[in-house]
Amino acid sequence: MSAAKKKSNTEDYLRMYRQMVRIRTFEDNANQLYLSAKMPGLTHMYSGEEAVAVGICEALKVTDKITSTHRGHGHCVAKGAEFKEMFCELLGKEEGYCRGKGGSMHIADQSNGNLGANAIVGGSMGIATGAAFTAKLLGTGDVTVCFFGDGATAQGLMYEVMNMAALWKLPVIYACENNGYSEYTKTEEIAAGSITARAEAFGIEAHQVDGQDVLAVNTLAQKLVDRCRKGEGPFFVELMTYRYHGHHVGDINREYYRSKEEEQDWKQNRDPIVRFRSWLVSEGIANEEEIEAMNAAIKDDAAAAVEYALNAKYPDVSEVDMHVFTDVEHALA
Repeated sequence: MSAAKKKSNTEDYLRMYRQMVRIRTFEDNANQLYLSAKMPGLTHMYSGEEAVAVGICEALKVTDKITSTHRGHGHCVAKGAEFKEMFCELLGKEEGYCRGKGGSMHIADQSNGNLGANAIVGGSMGIATGAAFTAKLLGTGDVTVCFFGDGATAQGLMYEVMNMAALWKLPVIYACENNGYSEYTKTEEIAAGSITARAEAFGIEAHQVDGQDVLAVNTLAQKLVDRCRKGEGPFFVELMTYRYHGHHVGDINREYYRSKEEEQDWKQNRDPIVRFRSWLVSEGIANEEEIEAMNAAIKDDAAAAVEYALNAKYPDVSEVDMHVFTDVEHALA
């Protein structure tokens, strides 16, 4: 890479690093809120997969859309969400993005094009494809990215929407986050054959990329997003990544389905943040002191947001039926 290219992209590189650290920091705090019984319900950590969300979302505009999964905090942060509103949402407070009614698995941020997390495996595939169809009909030039896990490739909806997207050449990118496990089962035990070949069967161009390399993810994403805007979509990407935590925050003893040695190998040798930090330093884009200062500032921001959210108001009881369809006569009434 030329010196001129590095200099012109310095701000982009530092923003990508900052966003990955923001995701990791958010998850660390969310995990502690759950373990200390301050957060209701379950949540699913994204730690370890930060390069996927950031690499892709950095290639998108604010008006571009994404759909997320039950493991969706990383996508939300990467698409532009703020700590305060996110923590308020997780804690059920009225200043949350969904006024505290969505929580972890249903958080959405329409202002930044995040159409929402989804507790149903593969449940957002139809929403993403519909958003892409809308963009094409209206000629907005917007692109939609549909995030889902390897386990969702067993859902029939995936094949229905890929068929439609291919027929209508929709501006959508199906991003499969293959973290090696479908809940508690190894991917190779639930997914027969090649995952990318499933998309290729519909004539959809498919790629596989190292999901721990934010630059590789971002480079591919920029190319595919640009081609989508030109009417060359849809596309399919399998991102090879890894989740550090269990399937959910209560999944602590994981040795019956994966070893501690495997987890340590990914953390010590393949961590996306550590890898990118080393690259930034080696390329002279930032030094260790600057990076440590950035990390500390993010940690302080998160701590302040958590404290704010803990003391924020809950929605008034009068909101119980707000945003719910009422007075609709049933067809069989």
